[in-house]
Order: sequence, then structure tokens, then C-alpha cells
Amino acid sequence: MRALRETIRALVILSVVAVVGLVGWGYIRNHPQDAPWTELDLAQAPGMFTGRKLAGLTQDFGKCRALLDQAGVRYAVMPARDGEHCGYADRVRLQPGGASAIRFRPAELRTSCPVAAALAMWDWNMLQPAAEAHFGSKVTRIIHLGSYSCRRMYGRDSGAWSEHATADAVDVAGFVLADGREVSVLRDWKGKGEKAAFLHQVRDGACELFSTVLSPDYNAAHRDHLHLDQAERGQMGGRACR
Repeated sequence: MRALRETIRALVILSVVAVVGLVGWGYIRNHPQDAPWTELDLAQAPGMFTGRKLAGLTQDFGKCRALLDQAGVRYAVMPARDGEHCGYADRVRLQPGGASAIRFRPAELRTSCPVAAALAMWDWNMLQPAAEAHFGSKVTRIIHLGSYSCRRMYGRDSGAWSEHATADAVDVAGFVLADGREVSVLRDWKGKGEKAAFLHQVRDGACELFSTVLSPDYNAAHRDHLHLDQAERGQMGGRACR
């Protein structure tokens, strides 16, 4: 009798595992972007592992450029810059046109390829839908405070080097809409209006694509911008969204 009960229990467990497996496989078939083994496609909706895949492009400049080309993002490759702590080998200059109508202020943002790839996905999947929902208008420009800066975190004399030191970060200060309105992180983050709601929504969306997202909610040093970077912390490494 005991052997029979054990057999029945094993069959039940196997049946449950089989059902879960079939359901999971069906989900992955319909949501390939949520599988860790699926090749990254910038034109596809972000999935559970998209942020880690984007950060991983730091190790493969050729693949990153191929993904930008495939997605129709216009860019120019910048000369490499060597340095013990500062420098880059994968910096690109984003150019207007192509699949993205977004422009930058100041013009022609220069940043690492993985950051550029994430910015394109952020534009298509988060910025434009959020702007249409809150304002009935598109985002036409991203106002930024730059990308490359050879410095340690917070400009200190010692401590860890900033992701800006390798152009693997960008600071976003605001946005310009097609109808001319501006949304400023410094002026509009706090409150309950549409501009504040928009900024919080696109901050949360950026957390799906960037390794680190720091906003005014983090500390006073970020009161006027969203810090977005692609710090490499490994496949199982932590991600920061504050």
C-alpha cells in the first residue's frame, strides 16, 4: 500500500511539472524577449533579461553596432580613447533621423554603444507612449548634461570611478515635446501634475533597460537629472533603480 501511495505521489508531481513546463514553454513562445537565451532585438518590446543583455554589449562593440544598424539607429563611431581609469573603445555619436526622430540638446550626444542602444529602446517603448498618454504629444528632444567625464563618483578625490569615466552613462535633465512644452527634472519632479507623473513613469521604464537609474528620489546630487548607466555587474548582478 505504501509503495502504491509513493507511486501515485510521484506521478502527481511529474504531472504538475509537465503542466508547468508546457505553460512556461507556451509563454516563452509568445514572449521570446523574456527568455535569457533569446538574441537581443532592439525593435522588440523589452523583456525580463533585456537590461542585462544591453549591459553585456559592453564586451562586444561589433554586436552592439550591428543591433543599432538592424534597428535603423543612425550613429557615427568615435575614435577610441585610452586611459588607466578613463577612456572608451565603444563610443558612438547619435545622429538624427533613421528609426528614431528623437534629437538631443546639446546636439549629437556622444556615449557608449550600450547606452545608445538602451536610449533607443527607452524612446520607443517608454518615452513616446508616456508622452502621448500624459500630454497628447511626442517627445522630440532629450535634454542632457553629457556622458563622458573623467572623474570619480560625485567628483571626489578618491573612491570608485564613475561610469561617466568610460562614457557608459548619461545624465538626462528633461525633455522637449513636439508642441514646444518642456519637462524638467529639476522643476517638475515633485507634485501630482502630468509632468511629475510622466517623469516618474519614464524613470521606472528606464529601470528595465539600464543597470543603474538614479533620480531625485535617490539624493540631492540627482535633484536635476536622471542618471542612466550600463554598469556591468554580471548576469546575476544587482541593478539599481532609485
